[in-house]
Amino acid sequence: MPQAILLQDVETLGEKGAVVDVSPGYLRNFLMPRKLAEVATKGSIDAATKRREAAEREQRAAVDRARESAELLGKTVLTIPQQAGDDGRLFGSVTTQDIADAIRDARGIKIDKRKIDLEDPIKSVGTYMVSVEVVDGVIATVKTMVVAS
Repeated sequence: MPQAILLQDVETLGEKGAVVDVSPGYLRNFLMPRKLAEVATKGSIDAATKRREAAEREQRAAVDRARESAELLGKTVLTIPQQAGDDGRLFGSVTTQDIADAIRDARGIKIDKRKIDLEDPIKSVGTYMVSVEVVDGVIATVKTMVVAS
């Protein structure tokens, strides 16, 4: 059986970069025309190994950068001015998008609003601790102060 290097994730075979045994017809008629795999030679296996190692290094570097960002966000105090009545209730509300914009303005870190854990929009003046997921598994707690403008 010939070996093939997967160029993309294939559900029944494995993940990208894996070296798998496949039948010659499956490789020639299905995998190669769809650019899902290539024939595994000594040189291509070495190249795939180098690509996988480079991807893993890049992944580790991204996680390190995310941890640094999370540490920076942990020290950050956001101040969000909103119009409020005399009793401290806001005329609108502070949403996850408002918090994401405040983080981007304060620290230059772009956070997806779906990664901010806020059960309900903030509807009154006060100080809140908001959890932000910078990357999968890296969570920072940001102190958010909502003040009347």
